[in-house]
Amino acid sequence: MKIAKRLDKIPPYLFVEISKKIAEKKSQGIEIINFGIGDPDLPTPNTVITELQKTSLNISNHRYPETDGLPEFRTAIQKWYQNRFNLSFNPETEILPLIGAKEGIGHTAFCFIDNGDIALIPDPGYPVYSVGTWFAGGECYTMPLTEDNQWLPDLDAIPKEIAQKAKVMWLNYPNNPTSAIADIEYFKRVVDFAKKYEIIILHDACYTEVSYDGYQPISFMETPGAKDISLEFHSLSKSYNMTGWRVGYVVGNSKLINPLMIVKSNLDSGIPQAIQSMAITALNTKQEFIDKRNSIYEKRRDKVVGALNSIGLNVEKPKASLYIWAKIPNGFTSAEYATKLLDEKDIVVTPGSGYGEYGEGYIRLSLTIPDEQLDKGINKLIN
Repeated sequence: MKIAKRLDKIPPYLFVEISKKIAEKKSQGIEIINFGIGDPDLPTPNTVITELQKTSLNISNHRYPETDGLPEFRTAIQKWYQNRFNLSFNPETEILPLIGAKEGIGHTAFCFIDNGDIALIPDPGYPVYSVGTWFAGGECYTMPLTEDNQWLPDLDAIPKEIAQKAKVMWLNYPNNPTSAIADIEYFKRVVDFAKKYEIIILHDACYTEVSYDGYQPISFMETPGAKDISLEFHSLSKSYNMTGWRVGYVVGNSKLINPLMIVKSNLDSGIPQAIQSMAITALNTKQEFIDKRNSIYEKRRDKVVGALNSIGLNVEKPKASLYIWAKIPNGFTSAEYATKLLDEKDIVVTPGSGYGEYGEGYIRLSLTIPDEQLDKGINKLIN
């Protein structure tokens, strides 16, 4: 039997050895504190669950859904973008529901990338940007994100010959894993760059609703001219604690939305309609829910940053996202330091190298851990 060669490009799972150590410790009855998973521990709003309970009994929801989703869901997305960012999208042509943003991000490469085409990929970054590109037969050109450039791609450092060949550029702000943010002035530069070289911008905006200290993340689509050349991906996963329900959406230029609709209609059958009803209810949830949830994360952020600083890692408080991005001491690789924390402290963190070459030298800690566990982890870390 022969396996497709495209799988050869996928890097080995970074956590293989760490997972073995975790399993071994658990078998010995040792409690492991896991800061590695970016999966909200807080529950989906009760009103959203109630909507599922009600609509799951509707017989019409037991049948195949449509790929383009319920008109009511697309309208709810349109209203949410209008209320949140003062942006207007046509629900019929400029909005497409997704089975979680990850699904849409992965499928998007098949819309715009042919064999040998170049995608500009942030590094460190969400691995699906690269994996989707490879699955479509494309090549990745790395845009380094470093502390020196405030974790923003240096557009001037992209060689002209690469920019001329590139088909798409992936961006993600607020950022995973670095928690960096971008302002409108930077986004204006991106739009100018994209129009100069006829590059499609694909912006992953899944963390815009997780922010602190009064900061309000912006949408790339607020940038003048952005809708001409871009798509923006969003998700209810991090916004409304709905990772398990798999529902998201993409907005943007209709000429870019339609190819994704074609790909999806041939590969999936859409989001279950009862879950779309959940999503409608979530999008109509009052801002107070978001504010209260973010205040919980903010307290956790402060505790984790304080603990990391107390052991000499010198971490700044991020303004957004669910993660703490911490530079590790000299003399360790990211994987070695993560292993050290597991061996000596029974704490799991994510090695930065799992997000790319330029993630080496860092670890990522997630704030999606119950408060009791978080406090235990902090005590283990500092003692």
